[in-house]
This record gives sequence, C-alpha cells and structure tokens, in this order.
Amino acid sequence: VCSSDLCDQATSATPAVGVSEARNTLTRAGDARYRSSHHPDRIVLLPGADAAREVAINWRTEAGVKSTVLQWARAIDSPGLHLAASTTSGQSRLLDTQNGVARHHSVRLANLTPDTLYAYRVGGGDTWSEWLQFRTAASDFRPFSLLYFGDAQNSVRSHFSRVVREGFRVIPSASLILHAGDLVNQGDGNHDDEWGEWFEAGGFLNGMIATVPVAGNHEYVPRKTGAGKPTRGLAPHWAAQFTTPGNGPPGLKDTVYYVNHSGVLIVVLDSFRAIDDESSAMLQARWLEEVLSRAKARWILVSHHHPIFSVAVGRDNQILRKHWLPMYEKYGVALVLQGHDHTYGRGTNVIEGATLSSGLSPPVYVVSVAGPKQYIAAESAREGMQRIGEDMQLFQVIDIKADTLSFESRTAAGRLYDAFDIEYRADGTKQVIPLLNDGSPETRCGNPSQPKPSRCWEGTELAR
Repeated sequence: VCSSDLCDQATSATPAVGVSEARNTLTRAGDARYRSSHHPDRIVLLPGADAAREVAINWRTEAGVKSTVLQWARAIDSPGLHLAASTTSGQSRLLDTQNGVARHHSVRLANLTPDTLYAYRVGGGDTWSEWLQFRTAASDFRPFSLLYFGDAQNSVRSHFSRVVREGFRVIPSASLILHAGDLVNQGDGNHDDEWGEWFEAGGFLNGMIATVPVAGNHEYVPRKTGAGKPTRGLAPHWAAQFTTPGNGPPGLKDTVYYVNHSGVLIVVLDSFRAIDDESSAMLQARWLEEVLSRAKARWILVSHHHPIFSVAVGRDNQILRKHWLPMYEKYGVALVLQGHDHTYGRGTNVIEGATLSSGLSPPVYVVSVAGPKQYIAAESAREGMQRIGEDMQLFQVIDIKADTLSFESRTAAGRLYDAFDIEYRADGTKQVIPLLNDGSPETRCGNPSQPKPSRCWEGTELAR
C-alpha cells in the first residue's frame, strides 16, 4: 500500500470496454449500492505475522478522504473509549472501478499486548466508523477455534451470506476466519459490486474476527505483458483490501505469508502462481521449507486454493504434489485447507495399496465450498478419500487444543456432514480419528436442471 500523498493516480479495476456485466450479483444496471462515500466501509481486520502483537486494518472511503486515521485503545466498560485512545495514521491508494474512484486505507498496529481486548474505529470524511473490538492472540499455546470457508465466488450476497452467518452462530468465539480462495468471481462484469457483496455478507465480523485470505485463480484477472502477450495478474482489489503480513518470498508477498497465532502456525501459499509457473512452485517450496524447518508450533496448518488431491471431475494438480506434498509430510503438517473444486472431499496421505483405518496419520487434506457454484465429484476421488459430498454449501469449525485438533464440516442449514479428530499419541506422533460413524450417505447432486455433466449448479443462475 502506497502513502496517500503518492497515490493520487488511481489504479484501474474496471473490466475492459465492451465486457457485459455477468448476472452474478443482486445489483442491477444503474444501481449505486456499492459506491464509496465519506463514511468508512469495507472494514477488515487481518492478523500480523505475530498475531499476539500485530494486526492490520483496511477500509474504504471516497477518494476525497485523504487522511488515513485510526483510533484504538484497550477495550473498557465505559463508552469513553476516545479519552484513552491513541491515534495512528497509515497509508492509502486510489482504485478506479465501475463504482467510481475510491480510496482504500491501511493501518498496521504493532507492539500490542497478547491476549488483550482492543477497541478501534477508523476515520472517514469528518466522521468515524463504529467502535469495533478484537482480541489479540496469546503469546504461547492457547486453545482457540477458527472458521474455514471454501470458495464463496458466485451470488455472494444472495447465497454465501447465510453460510458465513451460520458459521458465526455456531462458533461465535472464533478467533480467525480463513477463506481458501475465490472469494469473488471477478470474471466479466463489475468486480467492485462483487466485492461489495462479499463485505456485506460478512458484515461486522470482518472487522472483529481476523481474516486470513487465500488467493485463488479468480483473484487473478487477464492482463498483457509489455510485449502484448496475454497473462494474468493479481487483481488490484486484493492488495488494496488485504494488508497481509508481507513475509513471503520475493514477488509473492501479497499472497504468500505465515501467521503465528496462539502457538499455531498457519501458512498461506499461492497455488495459482505455482500451477501457472513451476518455478513459482519451487520458489514457494524453498520458502516453505525454511519456514517449517524453524517452526516450534504445536500445530501446523497450511492453506492454498488448488487441491493437492483433486475431488472434482477432470482436475489434477501434479505440480503441487511434486513440490509441496513432501514438505507437508516431512514437517508434520496437520491440516491442508483447500478450495477450487466446488465439492467436499476429505482424505489423508494413504500409501498406495493400504487399507483405510481409523489410525491414519496426518496431513489431512480437505476441500470445501461455501458458495452456490457446485461441481460433481470424480469416481477416482471416491476411491481414495474418506468423505465426499456434492450439492452442499459448507463451513468448517476447527477447534484446536494442546493434544487434540477437532474438525467439523457443517452445511449451510447446520447439519453435521463430516467430523474427525487429530490426536497426539504418547510418543509424539499424531493420528486421525474419524468421528462421524453413523453411516450417513454421501450427498449427491439433486438439481433437476443440472447444467453440465461435471456441474451441479453454475452459481450465476442463482443471483435473482
């Protein structure tokens, strides 16, 4: 994020002239629902590399609000928060979209006290946001829970909203929310309306529970190189809206990073870049090994968008298995959280020819989907995974204790679809224990108007 006095030339996020707006949002031609104003909006809290002491906060205003100001204090019982508040300034950049030019602001707070409740508000044009609260992580291991969502992507306000809100209803004490890529579609049409719907879906949760964003292929948009060759680049909304820790390898600091949260290491990788260019897969693998080799965390979680083991028909990501899977097994990664395949799948590193049993060892590889775009699972995936599902919008609750990591996958209606524990044995190794042994059948596609053999729902037909 560049400083406000150097950012008066707006980056364009408007699709090419002649591109028609896809029916992917509830907005209609001429709506001004997601135009910026002097009131701050799109407030989002992100963890720093040391989540016990660092956070970043992003928000948006109209372009004329050139001052990036945030007030913060330890949360107290009294409404007099402003009396003890510190004022911190930050940086901003302009972004030109079909909703006009807006200014995106970013502030980093450092040297915070671990396991402490803070309140903050962000500035607009002669006004402020509401006061929001967040709790810093603990400095050492402390039990906590997080929510994990697969792709939201399509018809976000119409259909993803109920998923993220049901997740919060089930686990309101969640410390983190992880989105495993394709937060919006960013295809043809008004990208800013899609982002407006994403922020509206999460509402105040975005500003109070730290978000861990993962870049997917839909976070990348068509570009051209200096020589005019077609390529894909990270959409400008990403860096403008998400100030990540910036501790990744060169050239990937916006999308590759790690977070230490209450004794748990969470690593985020950029699988689109890895698949698009194998040298990026290798670069990330070297960086990953450096991070994991010095990790002292009780648990290690990794997230990227494309699956190590694909679930959907016609998909496979061999490059990721070649360069990343060995790191996961070597350094004791417990969970790999993924999206992209628009189905549910859960499996482990089963050796070829082995028999599935309750004593499987991590890593556990999970693929999930939160939005309405739904694919069909491949028969080959059913042979190697312990749980498969179609035609469900899902959220996952991950509860982390010292010796047990508990995982639940629930549908948008709250039904438990999958559950397992990862437990430490007495010798320090870990085992996977499936918990859903009720014989419940696999959910299959039930759409009577299935659009393609490989798809249950497109997702865009549901923005009505």
